[in-house]
Amino acid sequence: MNANSTEPYDSGLNGRSILVTGGTGSFGQKFIETVLKRYKPRRLVVYSRDELKQYEMQHRFDPLKHRCLRYFLGDVRNIERLKLALRGIDTVVHTAALKQVPAAEYNPTECIHTNVLGAENLVMACIDSEVKRLIALSTDKAANPINLYGASKLASDKIFIAANRLSGESGTIFSCVRYGNVVGSRGSVVPLFQKLAKDGNDTIPITDPDMTRFWITLQQGVDFVLQNLQIMRGGEVFVPKIPSMRITDLARALAPSAKHKIIGIRPGEKLHEVMITEDDARDTLEFKDHFVIEPFYRNLDQHALPQRATKVPRGFCYSSDKNPDWLNGNQLLEIINQSIAEV
Repeated sequence: MNANSTEPYDSGLNGRSILVTGGTGSFGQKFIETVLKRYKPRRLVVYSRDELKQYEMQHRFDPLKHRCLRYFLGDVRNIERLKLALRGIDTVVHTAALKQVPAAEYNPTECIHTNVLGAENLVMACIDSEVKRLIALSTDKAANPINLYGASKLASDKIFIAANRLSGESGTIFSCVRYGNVVGSRGSVVPLFQKLAKDGNDTIPITDPDMTRFWITLQQGVDFVLQNLQIMRGGEVFVPKIPSMRITDLARALAPSAKHKIIGIRPGEKLHEVMITEDDARDTLEFKDHFVIEPFYRNLDQHALPQRATKVPRGFCYSSDKNPDWLNGNQLLEIINQSIAEV
């Protein structure tokens, strides 16, 4: 992906009415900020259940300058509230989710009600409200999940993909975007290591010295969603090509003088993350800067493929340990500094 590109992909969001579920979260706020800079939407609705964060957003984004902005209190668990919020909306970006792995393990029913039943509610509300398209944020943890959060997001992905057969040929089209850890996002290891180093700790906790992860910046994630909003046909899972990094290299970059204390992998945690499994490979197309997992009901005829796409080979697996693209410490620090400058 081109992290330095600031050019809009096209004018597809000009004049649109857009609703962002979980719009007060890290991704939601960056998405709102980017759309306001690049496009002229008719309405841009922040849908979330946190009134304090909505209040804070209203101070961040000048309501006199951005008259298209609307704030709608609501929860994806409430289908009637969703239907009310979706009146006149043609585009939905779904980011609302319970995302913390330990919290999901301890509160499984809460995770399911938001991530799974909330997805079902959103599908039905979009179809009922004649929304044109919805793109949902997924996660690498949804591929071969071993924790409840990943399992709930896999179920969510399946709900959105199957929804294309419910909405009919002229109804809402649904697709998903799947990517890895966001540099500096709330709850990630980057701000944790930064805080430990700033506080003068002489040791950094490492779960496993061989652990690897995919990394993406918040702006790259937003750009990828905007790109695929314009080209989605329904049912795809879009996967960006992004770099990997070893957790030990990340710790050395953020706290170079600290020693590493191995604490062991936590329950529900993988040694390496996967974004495309071997089983998904048979339905996967490779493009220059991303992959597309096509829906199971779409025929991947070799003669029907776009010229710039190729089928991935049998047995292909896109995992963080086998990734050909790697970040070093200096590159990570550059990304972090760039992300700070963008805030």
